[in-house]
Amino acid sequence: MQKNWYRLDTAALIFPAIARRDWCNVFRVSATLSEDIDPEILQQAVNDLRPRFPSYYTCLRAGLFWYYLLETERKVEVRSDYAYPLTFMSQKEMRRNCMRVLFYKNRIAVEFFHVLTDGKGGSIYVSNLAARYLELRYGITIPHEGVIRDLDETPEPAELEDSFLKNAAEVAAGRAEEPSYHLHGTTESHGFKNLTTGIVDTQALIDISHRFGVSVTAFMAGVMAESIIAIQNTERPRKRQHAVKITIPVDLRRLYGSKTLRNFSLVLNIGADPRYGDYTLQELCSTIYHQLRAYATPQNMAGMIAANVQPQQIIALRLTPRFLKNIVMNGVYRRSGESGGCLNISNITGVSLPEEMAPYVRRMEFIIGPQRSYPNNCSVLSYGGKTYINMIRNIRESELERRFFSRLVELGIAVDIESNRR
Repeated sequence: MQKNWYRLDTAALIFPAIARRDWCNVFRVSATLSEDIDPEILQQAVNDLRPRFPSYYTCLRAGLFWYYLLETERKVEVRSDYAYPLTFMSQKEMRRNCMRVLFYKNRIAVEFFHVLTDGKGGSIYVSNLAARYLELRYGITIPHEGVIRDLDETPEPAELEDSFLKNAAEVAAGRAEEPSYHLHGTTESHGFKNLTTGIVDTQALIDISHRFGVSVTAFMAGVMAESIIAIQNTERPRKRQHAVKITIPVDLRRLYGSKTLRNFSLVLNIGADPRYGDYTLQELCSTIYHQLRAYATPQNMAGMIAANVQPQQIIALRLTPRFLKNIVMNGVYRRSGESGGCLNISNITGVSLPEEMAPYVRRMEFIIGPQRSYPNNCSVLSYGGKTYINMIRNIRESELERRFFSRLVELGIAVDIESNRR
């Protein structure tokens, strides 16, 4: 039987090239149910989703010129969640599958190597996995509405496309950007990642964001920027400081009406420069909100897309052996890939499931790992009236989490804290 293979989408090209022996770009989406997971039924649900989501059941292969994804004959085997979130995914593992399906008590968690998809695509897959599991476990019928797909349907070509190629401008935007301040600390041993989850009422978060006249993402980025500025103030005098910019991924599906289940997002680095003076929280929220509104337009993002697409079209580069491409991409990434931001705030806006699933699905979460060159990251998902703010770090110091969540409490938002650090 001939195997299907997929070119890496435009965003995915960088991830295999910059992966290291102790780091690769993996994220997690999870669903916590009302009862403990039956692993045999979960395995059947994973198997049942394969024909409908074929690009996720693939392994990473290295060609002469590019990496690519190849349909794997191996089952994606359900495993017990054996350690902390986002353990290192080795090249050996990625040659088998680029996706893990894990369970622990009543939680289903799927971890994706970023070559497969982004957070939005991952949340769609996990929503459908939970739906199929519930159908098998309880004999219920879940309607095919919203993000829930009909598993008997053939995937639409639009779901498997590289939407970057369709939406690039003719002229590429420049990449030059002033470096941002980076947090630092004492690196944890053995790759351990500290995870702190703040659980807040979604409506309370919306209300306070509206009070500041901004979106929820801009409000959280404003509070985060304020916290990071305060940390930088303790380390160096103002004239030696750097800009504090928050990296915010933009889901391009909304801008361009794309249906792709592969990667289709780009990041903006936006914030303020404390060297120019002090900022109130209102000023930080407002400047971030208006920068986000100004830059996240179809025209501006098309120019940024073109900056990534156009190099692929250069014949000399296309014919360059993969190992040389890796050297070039590593160099570009070191200079500009993460220098422009302090950390990500990656917000999957509210996940909405059919009401038939509501009695069974207690919570959903999204966790991204630390980046290659900075130790902290933040990911957000709202479900069922609650917003789950996951702050992860690979350093021991918890100063950022303390400042961020304490500030939310000062502003009148009740926060329930969970941590994997006992």
